[in-house]
Amino acid sequence: MRHTLSKLLGPISAVLVILTIWLGLFVTPPDVDQGELVRLVYIHPALAVEALYASVGMAALCSALYLWPRTRSMRMDRLAASAIEVGVVFNILTLVTGSIWGRPTWGVWWTWDARLTSTALLLVLSLGYLALRRVPAEPHVRARRCAIAAIVAAVNVPIIHFSVVWWQTLHQGCTAICPGLTYKIHGSMGWTLLLSFVAFTTCFAWMVVSRYRIDVLRDSGHDGDLDDALEARRSEGVPS
Repeated sequence: MRHTLSKLLGPISAVLVILTIWLGLFVTPPDVDQGELVRLVYIHPALAVEALYASVGMAALCSALYLWPRTRSMRMDRLAASAIEVGVVFNILTLVTGSIWGRPTWGVWWTWDARLTSTALLLVLSLGYLALRRVPAEPHVRARRCAIAAIVAAVNVPIIHFSVVWWQTLHQGCTAICPGLTYKIHGSMGWTLLLSFVAFTTCFAWMVVSRYRIDVLRDSGHDGDLDDALEARRSEGVPS
């Protein structure tokens, strides 16, 4: 059942992403203020949600479950690592699409805006997490170190989220759903934006599941090599 679901996630996410792009480019109308540039709203916010909340949130939760003795499992460590690795991809895409959006809006490709800087910092912390996983250590020692690193990186997410409130920034505030459940985007634009969140969430889930399965297969291969080596060592002590 799980394998079937993971195989279905890929095609489903591909269809949803293509549908989102088609609606965003050819169906929804241009914005009164931003014109055709508004079409990036169907990509950039959804990428940011996966990079910040889905990726880091999942990694922090799995890391906390690993650190808790009753729920400690290498499965949690693998899930956290998969979420962070996929999150790096979404974070890079977030920064790239944000720069493309910012160039005609702000007049520069990059500025040390509070939200942009804190998002770039999250990317650095995520890359640091992945580098830490490559430091030679026993599996549980490595998992414990990485779990702490993931939780530390998660502290930056609230800073990113509230940066437009705490500091005066160039970055706009809420895009779709604002405090008090008020909506800023309606009609076909609103439905397309909602679809973009579903599409990229499905894509994120598929990528995490695929990355997790790769880790499981790799670890299983290592276990098989270890078993073969032990069996060969035992056979050396058997008299012929």
